[in-house]
Amino acid sequence: MKKKTRATASRAGKRPKSAVSGRKVAPRRSAEPGSRPSAASNGTKATIRRLKAQLAQTQAQIEELQASADTDFLLGIPNRRGFERELNRAIAYIKRYRASGALVLLDVDRLKPINDAFGHAAGDQVLKAIVATLLAQVRSSDVVGRLGGDEFALLLWNLSETDARAKAAALEEAIDRLTFMFDGRSITAGASAGVAVLDTHSEAGRALEAADSAMYVRKALRRHEAS
Repeated sequence: MKKKTRATASRAGKRPKSAVSGRKVAPRRSAEPGSRPSAASNGTKATIRRLKAQLAQTQAQIEELQASADTDFLLGIPNRRGFERELNRAIAYIKRYRASGALVLLDVDRLKPINDAFGHAAGDQVLKAIVATLLAQVRSSDVVGRLGGDEFALLLWNLSETDARAKAAALEEAIDRLTFMFDGRSITAGASAGVAVLDTHSEAGRALEAADSAMYVRKALRRHEAS
């Protein structure tokens, strides 16, 4: 009598089969490793590729805008912002590696009279010729920039003070030799240059001020020599 009671209790404890089919529902099998990706997965990958392409294009546009913001539109050389950035980098390099260099500020002597007499197109022609002359006189590692108007700056590497002053004099002579024909008249522009030596104690602002002061002293001397 006791055995029958235990058998009945055992049957009562079993889980019932599916009410619909009378069979147990088999569990879903996960996708095998070699199975093809779903359409949703393909769509996600395509979206990622598209976003990466858009990001690369945006970054390229940002770099292009930054470059144009640091470049003089007329002359294709660094403007004041671009040149000051290069000057700060150079001074940081000089301080770290104990290198040397020189800063030359150069002012065109007679650009305003040329603009007033012959127009700004003539002045632009003079500026372009001066930049071409400066670039021909320096190395590819040096930097030529336009600080604004008729004022230029040159960052020259690995020069002693004596060499830097000799280079400044050579730049003046090269520009003095330039001649232009406007309305049948032969015109020269001329330029005055000031030098500041760059060393481990230099700062960009003070170096620019020193070169600027030296340039005005040189300009006054050239006027006195011409009179």
